[in-house]
Amino acid sequence: MSLSARISQVGASATIAVTRRAAQLKAAGEDVVAFAAGEPDFDTPPFIKDAAKAALDAGDTKYTARQAARLQQAIVDKLARDNQIHVAPDQVLCAFGGKHAIYDAVQCLVDPGDKVLIPSPYWVSYPEMVKLAGGENVFLHAGVEQNFKITPQQILDHARGAKVIILNYPSNPTSVTYTPEELHALAAAILKTDLLVISDEIYEKLVYGGTKFVSFAALDARLPERTVTVNGLSKTYAMTGWRLGWAAGPKPIITAMRNLMSHETTDPAGFVVAGGVAAYTDPRSAETVETMRQEFERRAKHMAARLNAMPGLRCVEPTGAFYCFPNVQAHFGRTIAGVKVTDSMTFTQAVLEGCKVALVPGGAFGDDTCVRLSFATSMAQIDKGLDRLAMLLGC
Repeated sequence: MSLSARISQVGASATIAVTRRAAQLKAAGEDVVAFAAGEPDFDTPPFIKDAAKAALDAGDTKYTARQAARLQQAIVDKLARDNQIHVAPDQVLCAFGGKHAIYDAVQCLVDPGDKVLIPSPYWVSYPEMVKLAGGENVFLHAGVEQNFKITPQQILDHARGAKVIILNYPSNPTSVTYTPEELHALAAAILKTDLLVISDEIYEKLVYGGTKFVSFAALDARLPERTVTVNGLSKTYAMTGWRLGWAAGPKPIITAMRNLMSHETTDPAGFVVAGGVAAYTDPRSAETVETMRQEFERRAKHMAARLNAMPGLRCVEPTGAFYCFPNVQAHFGRTIAGVKVTDSMTFTQAVLEGCKVALVPGGAFGDDTCVRLSFATSMAQIDKGLDRLAMLLGC
């Protein structure tokens, strides 16, 4: 059997070995504390679930979602209200999650051989999406010494021959975001190039420490025609399993994405779309989201402070999303729990075997000196896992 050349370039997640081992330990009755989940631990708000139930009861179970036009308009209104981005409904595409929207945007923008700039650390799927389009990944590395933020000069240094840049802020895995001033500087650099922008803004509502979120397309009047804004409902509204995301941008790009979707999946399910309409239009949404945001901020400060108190760990305090991404390189060369630690994967293996705490290796995100911990879990679980980690590392 011969697989296609493009699919042969794509590997499974580098975290699969740790995930499988954690599952084995749990199945054997071990008490494993998992910091791996990239999803809110809150339930979907009741008014969103009620809207989906009502749509089901109304028979909205066919191919054509009766709510589709309402959701497109709700997104148009949300973009104008929250993001100062002004689009028409035919410039909005509803997809099966933000991941789906980004994948289709890459497929519609990238030809074989095209270079795509990706700030590193990056979300694990960006490089694989580019590979599947036949593109060439060009990584702009920004380590802990840069607070995980790229500079305008890095863009200018690598823009020659590149077609697209993918931006993600607040970032998965680093949980950092850019100030408005930093974003304006990046925008000024991009406007000196021919780059198109895919702006992944899935964590826009989860920002901390007085951080002001600004959508990339809103930074300059010239950017809306060069920017595809991608977002979704999974993180903000605790709707990860609903698989509902969207993209907004120039009509030719959105039309191309819609044509591609017509051969992939067509539209999201009608009752799911109804839940999305409720999320964006119900007056209870703002208070519900703020309650979750405040709790995530409390956990972010607590986890980062505890990690920074451990010798050999250096953690940039999160300003968004729900991850900590500490640098653990000081522990490379040690033997921990019988494991010789040489990189982020062996560090996570040592921690899992030594104290039954599951972390995600930073190598999967392009920075092999770090590991990712999610604080999308209870404060009790956070302290339980960090107590074990501190003891294992000899703190």
